[in-house]
Amino acid sequence: MNDRFNQVLSRYRERLERENRLSETLDEATLAARRNEFLLHVGEDVARVLHALIIARKAKRIIELGTSYGYSTLFLADAARETGGVLMTFEIDERKQRYARGEIEAAGLGAQVEWHRGDATELLKRVEGPFDFVLIDLWKDLYVPCFETLYPKLAEHALVAADNILKPVHFRRDTEAYRAAVRAKPDLQSVLLPIGQGIELSCVWRKPH
Repeated sequence: MNDRFNQVLSRYRERLERENRLSETLDEATLAARRNEFLLHVGEDVARVLHALIIARKAKRIIELGTSYGYSTLFLADAARETGGVLMTFEIDERKQRYARGEIEAAGLGAQVEWHRGDATELLKRVEGPFDFVLIDLWKDLYVPCFETLYPKLAEHALVAADNILKPVHFRRDTEAYRAAVRAKPDLQSVLLPIGQGIELSCVWRKPH
């Protein structure tokens, strides 16, 4: 994490402060209607844990489902630089992706990122594995179909992190369905980490034949 990374992170922090102040002035219905204007980030604590996990795993091929405005992308791309890897990030909203690309380029991390725009459930079918690290943080009803597409493409000892498992609570039905899908796989070991909005962290652990 160099000066250019920290400059971009400072801008994200400033934006988050503005958004937090704005959200306090909005009623629940208005806040929901303007949801796409906000970062909806994983949080700095979680982002730093993911960064550390990628480096510890020496992950080379990294997937991010849900670029949004690029907050977690910044940390994942920096970790990819450390490991000599590449981050493939997926986003359906062109405006969000354009914003994220600008910040990632400003951080000097453009060479570490492949940008994919469109429906992740379809795009993932055309991307070849194996993958070493996956962050799932898009619309919650897509968690299970995206996971099922990615599962056969996971490398040995791959890590899969899924955000928003505990909060917001109105996503609980979808996130519980995701946890059930992950835990049904006999070669995955999973744990729920009570950090940020709740992270389900799963590791591929295949028994030798």
